[in-house]
Amino acid sequence: MRVVPISKILATTAAAWMLAGGAVAQSPAGRSRADVEAEAIAAAHAPNQNVTRGSRGAEPFTSVADPAKVQQDAIDTAHAPNQNVTRGSRGAEPFTSTADPDAVRAQAEAAAAAPDQNVTSGSRVNSKVISSMPNPVQMRADAKRSTSN
Repeated sequence: MRVVPISKILATTAAAWMLAGGAVAQSPAGRSRADVEAEAIAAAHAPNQNVTRGSRGAEPFTSVADPAKVQQDAIDTAHAPNQNVTRGSRGAEPFTSTADPDAVRAQAEAAAAAPDQNVTSGSRVNSKVISSMPNPVQMRADAKRSTSN
């Protein structure tokens, strides 16, 4: 008498259970085995079944745009000024300031008249520059404000 190890019996039983479960899984609910088999055969005989999408050239294209609208857009673009010019290739673009011109002028005059305008904090042995000289533009602006109040 030959003794079969328990591990072989368990492996055989597990394989049988997996095969039985696989057969049930192949039949989706509401479809018979014959329906599934007929579908598989039809898929196997379908043309170009193993060809990836686009590997045989472009797919047919059906436009949904109005041809007259597309043509009019093309004409408008062709007649647009500078349609082939990249931004900035013809020099600087027009500049429109949003700042108050009087305030900008006052800041520029104050900066130009500052007594230590060309001295940086690092130029005096890493010390902070504190000017003791009055700024004439700032003094005039303060005088105007005090007389107008």
